[in-house]
Amino acid sequence: MLCQACKEHTATIHLTEIRNGQRAETHLCQECAHQQGLAVKAQIPLNELLSTLLSVQPEAGQDQEKLAAQMEARTCPDCGMTLKRFAKESQLGCPHDYTVFKDQLLPLIERSHNGKSRHCGKVPTHLPKAEKQDIVLRRLKQQLDEAVGQEDYERAARLRDEIKQQQEPTS
Repeated sequence: MLCQACKEHTATIHLTEIRNGQRAETHLCQECAHQQGLAVKAQIPLNELLSTLLSVQPEAGQDQEKLAAQMEARTCPDCGMTLKRFAKESQLGCPHDYTVFKDQLLPLIERSHNGKSRHCGKVPTHLPKAEKQDIVLRRLKQQLDEAVGQEDYERAARLRDEIKQQQEPTS
């Protein structure tokens, strides 16, 4: 696929934007994306990300053996998973591991999901427009409630306006 901007190079950056419930895709080469000020994040292999995020820096005077022992100390009673094994395998052993290793996993999950620790899902592409709009409205209202709860009134006002815009009948 050719870049939509220069129509010369192969598009390697594929952007999907959803505005007012409408999906728009843009396909750019790396050079055009850079010219448009789009930062291109290099993907980090999962194992490398996990190793970096799970590595605990030893405190002054603490040796590597003590650190390894601490990583082995907590074990899931159901499957026997340890934090050290998780760091190597990049896969948890059972659902209970999320509870057992919550303190270590939560920062990892938030960091890899842009500060979020709850899965919100996606709007399925094969739904009728009215249902998609309903899903978008529910998410916006949930975000509005969160903004009000956090006393972030500027964000709440923006969300309120976006909700009103979504609720207006299209002509």
